[in-house]
Amino acid sequence: MVGPISRGDRGPAVEDIQQRLLALGFDLGPTGVDGVFLGQTLAAVRSFQRERSLSEDGSVGDETWAALVDATFRLGDRLLYLKIPYLHGVDVRTLQGALNVLGFPCGELDGIFGAFTERAVREFQANVGLPVDGIAGADTVGALERLHHVWYGKDPSAPAALTATAARAADALRRVALSIVYVDECGREVAARVANLALAAEPAARVSVSDVPGRDPAALTVRVGCARPPAGEALPVIALPDDVPAAGRFLAAFQASPGCREVFVEVRAHVVEDEHAAQASAVRILDGVCAVLS
Repeated sequence: MVGPISRGDRGPAVEDIQQRLLALGFDLGPTGVDGVFLGQTLAAVRSFQRERSLSEDGSVGDETWAALVDATFRLGDRLLYLKIPYLHGVDVRTLQGALNVLGFPCGELDGIFGAFTERAVREFQANVGLPVDGIAGADTVGALERLHHVWYGKDPSAPAALTATAARAADALRRVALSIVYVDECGREVAARVANLALAAEPAARVSVSDVPGRDPAALTVRVGCARPPAGEALPVIALPDDVPAAGRFLAAFQASPGCREVFVEVRAHVVEDEHAAQASAVRILDGVCAVLS
């Protein structure tokens, strides 16, 4: 938002706020969505703020707007995946509730897409025969919707504390430095997501992103890009076809050459323009790295 929206303001931004309030069940009176921030709209904003324990000032600033957006997302409106800052909202809570009822526990039903929720998504995907990428996109949401009659209306509670370790190789990510080096723009997009995903899974992960290799000889280095390295450069190249598990290819690349600490991962150019493809590539790279570290 450019600035807070408050009493007397008019226009499309006010209409957006009113539509979200209506979707949440607030009464805007006979005028409904009229683009004018007065009367029932002002009262509805204050009621919403009171319900969410926000400052009850009747003004829609960044905090109130973020809460409105979170409250009006429905499952399937956006991709849900593990990242920093964590995604949160009603759609995440719905996802968690469905997975909990179906037997894929997410821990506390808090509406925050953290490591346990991602793990539950991955387990569900494996169970129903979908690509295991931890991303709740169209296919995963569709599979959940086909099971709507099983989980809807059931008690979504699950044990708040899970004893299993968090996603992937958390201990290894703390112990071993991981250097992600991008060689082009498509590599930059994926590299940033790998680092973000590693930190979301393990906040103490020793991960860096750069366009030049780091100086730590003990670090595991993964170069990422669309263009392969020059033929004269003796570097294992890992291609990631969509239908092939990444872990085996990473293990083969690192173990084929004793002492290997650096590989090149070839990603497809379309990932720059496809959020799901970019995140899926990052997930597979981190899975491969963690297979090596484990």
